[in-house]
Amino acid sequence: MECVRSLTLLLLFVVRGHSDFVEPPQPDTSLRSLAESQTRLPCRYQAEEGEKVVQVTWHKELKDGSKDQIITAHFAEGHTEFGRYSGRVKFESSSPTENSALLIPNTEESDEGSYICHISTFPNGNFERRITVTVWILPISSLDPEILVEGQSYRVAAACRAMGRPLPLLTWDTELPGQSQNRSSKAGSVSSYFSLHPLRSMNGKKLDCLVSHPGLDGPRRISHRLEVQYPPNATITTASGDWFVGAENAELVCDSGGHPKPQNITWIRRGGALPDGVSVVGGKLVFGRTLRSNDTGVYECVAVNIVGVGKAEYSLKVADKSQRKVVPSDDNLLLIILGSSAAALVLVLIVVVLLVNRYHRHRNKNLERQLTEKTDEINSLSRQASFRRLNSVSTDPRVQPEDYALLRVDSRMKNSQMSLERPNYKGSQSTLGGKWGPPGGVEVDELGRPVVWHDGRESLRQKEMDGEKEERRRRVESYLKSSNMSLDSGLPSSLVPLKVQQEEGPREPDLGHLREGDSPRVEDWAPTQSVEEEQEEDEGDDGSSSYQISEALTNHFYFSKGVLRPRPHSNAILLHPRGQMI
Repeated sequence: MECVRSLTLLLLFVVRGHSDFVEPPQPDTSLRSLAESQTRLPCRYQAEEGEKVVQVTWHKELKDGSKDQIITAHFAEGHTEFGRYSGRVKFESSSPTENSALLIPNTEESDEGSYICHISTFPNGNFERRITVTVWILPISSLDPEILVEGQSYRVAAACRAMGRPLPLLTWDTELPGQSQNRSSKAGSVSSYFSLHPLRSMNGKKLDCLVSHPGLDGPRRISHRLEVQYPPNATITTASGDWFVGAENAELVCDSGGHPKPQNITWIRRGGALPDGVSVVGGKLVFGRTLRSNDTGVYECVAVNIVGVGKAEYSLKVADKSQRKVVPSDDNLLLIILGSSAAALVLVLIVVVLLVNRYHRHRNKNLERQLTEKTDEINSLSRQASFRRLNSVSTDPRVQPEDYALLRVDSRMKNSQMSLERPNYKGSQSTLGGKWGPPGGVEVDELGRPVVWHDGRESLRQKEMDGEKEERRRRVESYLKSSNMSLDSGLPSSLVPLKVQQEEGPREPDLGHLREGDSPRVEDWAPTQSVEEEQEEDEGDDGSSSYQISEALTNHFYFSKGVLRPRPHSNAILLHPRGQMI
């Protein structure tokens, strides 16, 4: 039982000792530091209630197992630095008994090793923490290029070197065909060599060295461009291949090439000196005058650099201007073809436009001619229609012109009806046949045909209607007397007795100023005698004339709103006042 109690107390003491260190929590700790940078060695003890930290001491273990005292801090006497560490180390806090962390402001490679933080307390005794420090050195790298010459054997093109702790890793970033070889030394440096066969096509290609180290966030790149020197490769060019006497601004251009670029370019003429008036401007041979026939010859361009010499020749032949043949190039020929095609197209368009214009002018002339003919025809028809309306329309302003459009009387029907209805008047000189009848006593109608009379045959209808027709006759005569019509009272011209005209005949009406629907004035064309005077002259005639007028009015006219209007008839014929049919 006593043994178990002792073990429990020992375990509690160990646990309490471990838990009293705030940092580092473990007895042994490792850390890394970079050379020429500050290194912090952590050590902090948290005393319990009733316990006091009396002294703190830092030691460094040597390779032989001994300890080298670095610095000491007493709660009453202060801190003390020892030996070679004096001025190189210090406590992080001004109260070392509370925070015992040690600082090495400028870490060196020799500072690598194991450090011990020793804490002395009262009344619990001593406590320690061990910290192992590893010092890294960041790599110091460089690249040493080599200048190569075309044609050299297989050799090193560039060397990359680096120093660091631990040793860095060197690699190459390039597309050049070659091999690399790495070498390291005990002094902590490493080198890498890149070798190849130099060619002029490799000049200016990328050849970068990459340095990798654990103390770096990523590979460090050292950029480099390979340099391969090669002699000039001279060529001669010219703006024009045609040389003739009198040509101006002629020149030859020497493209030297090569690496490095040639600094000296010379021109020579084989078999003699350069012609007068010719100068060298940079890499050009300029003819400052017009070409001459004696400029013919072989010209040579010589370019020189540190590697070698490049030469080029050009045979110049100057032809007479009169013998120079101008051969159009493909571009000029194409332009000529395109220009000719465009000109032909424009010509065709012009011809088409002229033909179309001529066609339209001819067509317009035909249309104008047809229009003129139609206009004349219409005017002629209108003039004929006007004459017809003048011969058929009454001048009474109370009567509308269109009401007389149907005033056409068939004389054949009139004479037939009158002859059938009133046979007892055959001996009288009627209005229909009396005045226009032929001499000799034979009665004829207005067309010159004999009138047929039927003796002994009296119309029954006429007997029954005598009283009514007599009344109508009186009413029509009263209307005619009250009107001022001088020529036409609504009767057909064949039924109105006319006076013998004067020798010069009646004056024809002027129809040029009449419009459609207008009535000609009475004084322009009407006979001088009125209807009343004609009736008075005919009072001595037989009563058959008045009776025939009444019959005509009854059969061919009717009253409408106080106006005497003609009855429509399909075979109506308009008669001119002179007796002519229209």
